[in-house]
Amino acid sequence: MMTRADQPNAQASRDGRIAVIAGGGALPVAVVRTLVDRGEKPFVILIAGEVDDKRAFDAADPAVLAVEDFGQALPLLKKHGVKRLVMSGNVVRRPNLRLVRWNLSTLALLPRVAAGLLRGDDGLLRTIIEIAEANDITVVGPHEIVPDLLAPEGTLTRMTPTSHDRRDLEAASEAALAIGRLDIGQAAIAIGGRAVALEGIEGTDGLLERTAQMRGHGRLAGKKRGVLVKHCKPLQERRADLPAIGPQTVEGAHKAGLAGIAVDAERSFILDFDKTIARADELGLFVVGMPAKPEDDQ
Repeated sequence: MMTRADQPNAQASRDGRIAVIAGGGALPVAVVRTLVDRGEKPFVILIAGEVDDKRAFDAADPAVLAVEDFGQALPLLKKHGVKRLVMSGNVVRRPNLRLVRWNLSTLALLPRVAAGLLRGDDGLLRTIIEIAEANDITVVGPHEIVPDLLAPEGTLTRMTPTSHDRRDLEAASEAALAIGRLDIGQAAIAIGGRAVALEGIEGTDGLLERTAQMRGHGRLAGKKRGVLVKHCKPLQERRADLPAIGPQTVEGAHKAGLAGIAVDAERSFILDFDKTIARADELGLFVVGMPAKPEDDQ
């Protein structure tokens, strides 16, 4: 008689082996841990220089690959019999073309990867997904593996936004959507009713550090509170790179003098959820899951 615990293994055998391409942050760890707990043995490609703690993946079947060796990823996936692929985590560094190990696989992929790079980060992700699926590998979104990490709607902390905070939320939300349409970033900060800083290649942590440094300069001098908003990019490929926050984001927002953080409900991850919300409560910040607007997908 099949028990509930047997069902994931049966499903895994029907769908084929799953692989995880793991970048930085807590999301890849959560994805791999969940797969292992379900009885799967995922093959994990750790992106060199991005993964925070390689030991967190010891229970899986890990290999390390530099971003310059992207041409070897597909042969590796095929060698390990992979039929499903999850891409999760941050990749800050871009390939140094002078260090790329050119081979037949790399050269064959180069035109498509180059075209993806020209379309921006989301264009590159779409290209990678297209290449995988053209080789009979189904790409699965991290949210399909760990849906419990998606932000619920509403205020999640003891502290709630004031009327002034809501004005900042609206301004930061509009700015985040604007840069998202240009595939620049996912986050914006508003203070005093206007957007003052936008996320670039340095990521959310860098954005918060920059804001903390700006507090004593120019028009921000003497300004209080402010908010960070992270939005899913309009028309974003949601099987990769959904927005995420965690305890480190809360710490950074506090150091930047902000009053709170907002993310897309059901389309953003809150990593280490209990720890993140508890830390926000300790520091007196609010965390809000914002409902989607019709214009968010335009």
